[in-house]
Amino acid sequence: MTRPESRPDFYRFANCEKAALPFAPDEYDTRLMGLRSAMDATGADVAVLTSMQNVAYYSGFLYCSFGRPYALVVTASQSVVIGAGIDAGQPWRRCHGEALTYTDWARDNFWRAVAHVAGQGRRVGIEADHLTLARRDELDTFLSPAGTVDLAPATMQQRMRKSPAELDLIRAGAAVADIGGHAIRAAVREGAREIDVAMAGRDAMELEIARRFPEAEYRDTWVWFQSGPNTDGAHNPVTGRVLQRGDLLSLNAFPMISGYYTALERTMVLGEPDPVTLAIWEANVAAHDYGMSLLRPGASCADITQRINAFLAERDLLQYRSFGYGHSFGVLSHYYGREAGLELREDIGTVLEPGMVISMEPMLTIPEGRPGAGGYREHDILIVTGDGAEDITRYPYGPGFNVIA
Repeated sequence: MTRPESRPDFYRFANCEKAALPFAPDEYDTRLMGLRSAMDATGADVAVLTSMQNVAYYSGFLYCSFGRPYALVVTASQSVVIGAGIDAGQPWRRCHGEALTYTDWARDNFWRAVAHVAGQGRRVGIEADHLTLARRDELDTFLSPAGTVDLAPATMQQRMRKSPAELDLIRAGAAVADIGGHAIRAAVREGAREIDVAMAGRDAMELEIARRFPEAEYRDTWVWFQSGPNTDGAHNPVTGRVLQRGDLLSLNAFPMISGYYTALERTMVLGEPDPVTLAIWEANVAAHDYGMSLLRPGASCADITQRINAFLAERDLLQYRSFGYGHSFGVLSHYYGREAGLELREDIGTVLEPGMVISMEPMLTIPEGRPGAGGYREHDILIVTGDGAEDITRYPYGPGFNVIA
């Protein structure tokens, strides 16, 4: 392919003034200091981070890929976002540090821009869980690295431990989720569709985010409102199913603030629940209460999981558990950024520390055709403190509030 010599492969486009970022410059400097410490520990001369979560965490810029690659290149003295020309000045305006814009006028201009900052023949830190095989081959071609090291585990460990500024943002997100929950509850009625109820919750949350954060970007806030058989999975999408009296309902509100995700999830029933449904619901609420009491510094994710397993097994309900009991919160969404080192599962030995944020969300799924069929799930977000955990979710759970007459 012939490259048009009169057009640049990449350029600096500092268009308009810098925008307000989710955090102060000192916050990003501290994060980059932690990354550079990880680079020193692994012998990496330069980091080429390619995931949405890490580009956003270390620079403040949350990219929209749409099939194009993005990166944050970090050296001992520089932090440079590599963004696509279709974004114009947005990457520069909304990043901490510098940005280079690559053009579509010749293939691989992304890598030419990366190489301009990263250099060649150096030891490169990558995210092995994000870099595809094809992208890895391209990195080898354009950077000719002396070697590569995987920085993904170290960056995940850093993201798992929240700063005070992050905790403030997460608390705000939990409060927004509560507002969405109340809007959802108010919209529930016989004859409404799932999509009608979901839109009421989403709109309420987006308006509240805009009120609280007038300088933020607004995108990706969503609701999964499920009814009847659609409650059997935690991530089942919204449909046009019409609500019927007696339905088991699942409220799931997910505000997104500058790449940070929070969640509120509640079991509800439209009309009076039958005795079996009520008994299963109350058992799951009891597991939720018990699980939250176990979240404290020094406890391991695996041990907490085993204790809740035993609690449900004593009630002959463990076979209906569908996934782990909770996970970390921060720069993540339903399509990027999971902090897998902090999940309440049998195979995760991470020990809880003050400043970590984790959910408690036991779920039981009773198969269709059996009494009480459907999915039951409660979900609170907790911040681990010096001597326990702070529950930052305020929306009530259990039949006392969530039976909709």
